[in-house]
Amino acid sequence: MIQHPGILALLLASGLVSLLLLAAGWQGLMILRGWDLRSGSEGQLDLERRTYLVSTLVANALVIQLLSLFLFIFTADGLHAQFVGAMCAAGSLSANAFGYPTLLVKIGTCLLAGIWLIVHRADTQGHDYPLIRPKYALLLILVPLVLLETWLQMRYLTGLKADVMTSCCGSLFGQGRQGFAAELAGLPPRIMQPLFWSTLGLLLAAGTLLLRTRRGAALFSGLSLAFLLVSVASLVSFFCLYIYELPSHHCPFCLLQRQYGFVGYPLYGALLGGAIAGLGVGALAPFRTTGSLATVLPRMQTRLTWITLLLALLFSLIVGIWAALSPLRL
Repeated sequence: MIQHPGILALLLASGLVSLLLLAAGWQGLMILRGWDLRSGSEGQLDLERRTYLVSTLVANALVIQLLSLFLFIFTADGLHAQFVGAMCAAGSLSANAFGYPTLLVKIGTCLLAGIWLIVHRADTQGHDYPLIRPKYALLLILVPLVLLETWLQMRYLTGLKADVMTSCCGSLFGQGRQGFAAELAGLPPRIMQPLFWSTLGLLLAAGTLLLRTRRGAALFSGLSLAFLLVSVASLVSFFCLYIYELPSHHCPFCLLQRQYGFVGYPLYGALLGGAIAGLGVGALAPFRTTGSLATVLPRMQTRLTWITLLLALLFSLIVGIWAALSPLRL
């Protein structure tokens, strides 16, 4: 199974990203220890030249990291036919103990990677490297997480055996079962429906406040993360039921398959992109008074706020239209 093209691509990409981030992390540590923009020494000039190369390497590596999340999910879904009992990526990921931990760590590293790219973009807009220290401090947090993800993914992918019997999504996300997935599926729609639309309303209100007054960035950022979590829970709890037109099918992975129009990819892409943009608004907030970024950051935060709101509305529009057109009524 190791010769599967998706597995080879994931292993190659994770190895490349890990090597690039290890090298960049070491250079970033040197930059953090020796950076002094007031100095005109040869060492400082060398650090200034080096930071261009390091930042370019990290930016490209993190773009690969973001794309690898969707490649991982696509590959896991494609592998389900190799396992007895699996019907989608839910079964493939449960084929050994490393599947779901890999997915969760990948999502976390992608969120941090997106925030790093936003901070890096802001840093390049200033003439005096205003965010050089927070940028590389965040990189030093990212490096061990990416290494952990690489190890988990390698253990998962190299440990897959075609003769293993695994669980179907119905047993994992079935109500009355044990486990976190079953608890999500068991969340009552009468609670989750108003919670979802209320969270969306609060996010839109906080975004409007931020756009009009440029205040409340931290609140908006927190609501962006809350909307991501509530949306995923709502998707498993009741939105999936409308899409599948079955009152007992709660699997969030079958949405990635052809018979449902691959609707899972735009849904999850909108959620991930919106969360990254929303968290980026909060990440930039402490630096709004930085001299060289005083006029740049408000514009960046405005664009990120619009991106967050539009992607949240896109997600809500897709699931809302599907629920309205579905013959199923809860």
